[in-house]
Amino acid sequence: MLGDAGLMKELKIKLMERMLGAELTAHLGYEEGESAPSSQSNRRNGTSAKVLKGQDGELPVAFPRDRDSSFEPELVKKGQTRIDGMDDKIIGLYAAGLTVRDIQAHLLDLYGPKVSPDLISRVTDAVLDEVREWQSRALERMYPIVIFDALRVKSRDADSRTVKNMAVYVALGVTRDGSREVLGLWIAENEGAKFWLSVMNELKNRGLQDILIAVVDGLKAFPDAITAAFPETLVQTCIVHLVRHSLNFCSWKDRKAVAADLRRIYSAPTADMAEAELDASEGKWAGKYASIVPAWRRAWQEVIPFFAFDPAIRKIIYTTNAIESLNRVIRKSIKTRGSFPTVEAATKLIYHQLSRVSLERRPGVCASPARGARAEPKIMSGVRRSPVCSGCS
Repeated sequence: MLGDAGLMKELKIKLMERMLGAELTAHLGYEEGESAPSSQSNRRNGTSAKVLKGQDGELPVAFPRDRDSSFEPELVKKGQTRIDGMDDKIIGLYAAGLTVRDIQAHLLDLYGPKVSPDLISRVTDAVLDEVREWQSRALERMYPIVIFDALRVKSRDADSRTVKNMAVYVALGVTRDGSREVLGLWIAENEGAKFWLSVMNELKNRGLQDILIAVVDGLKAFPDAITAAFPETLVQTCIVHLVRHSLNFCSWKDRKAVAADLRRIYSAPTADMAEAELDASEGKWAGKYASIVPAWRRAWQEVIPFFAFDPAIRKIIYTTNAIESLNRVIRKSIKTRGSFPTVEAATKLIYHQLSRVSLERRPGVCASPARGARAEPKIMSGVRRSPVCSGCS
């Protein structure tokens, strides 16, 4: 991802070439592949190879040329052989959630040249090709654990010009060696089981043949969508989602007591003992909060699978917190945007955010030191690195 031949370096080169091509388009007044205006005597004249030196080493860039050599690029001046991180600034500012106008203002303050908003949009559009390639890449044949979840973004409808809530679906796989890999992201209007079935079929078409354990939230009919594509998969519902749903029925003064009783259910050594604790909780709270226990019983077949595993494995599969932390990083970048003009704009930003997340904390240091748990570093294959604390799950 970050090496000399990694994705980030290749992405920077392609973004620079796309930006230089956009500058030449603005200079000549017509798009590449189109016929030049009759009044325009200057034409495109191929490209010339140039090696730029920066903090990532040498970057071989194809510079576009024009016939009369009147083209003066702003990104890299003629004769310039070094870049001082402007490519990183463009990617970083966009991935941080800044709008095109904000990026224009920052580039003007930092570097002087005024870059048009249309030019910045064209530059960031270059990532869509990388997104399509990443989204269609081949997957491993089997993942022991895959965690599914969705978050919400706002996008403007092209026809009605109204703002709609869109669901961003994310699948996080845990490989056999313990590393973590984002399998893909999908954007649709609603988080429904029908769309999840299409996601399962896409994963199968990309080479995934089996999932041992699928961890999901409480979406109705979601387990059916998974088992329809992967019949042998064990579906585990997120206990944390179920607890939060149960506490929504409680008054504030009873929440602590109800949470303690629910904890005795999902921390029981066996499924039979957990069911006994569920019966005891029903006898205690049924008169006051009649909706809590029925919600657990409806999802009971997806609640009990994790009781068959060792406590260390239970910490991984009883909750979707691993993917929730990833979603939290994405939300930080999209919360300042309000709404996106198109679905493609949301896709670009989320993919940029996934690409730039790195290991911010040292391995072995827990994200919540007060809890005193040991942190085990795991690699987000192809996308991110993140320390996963065995005590914070």
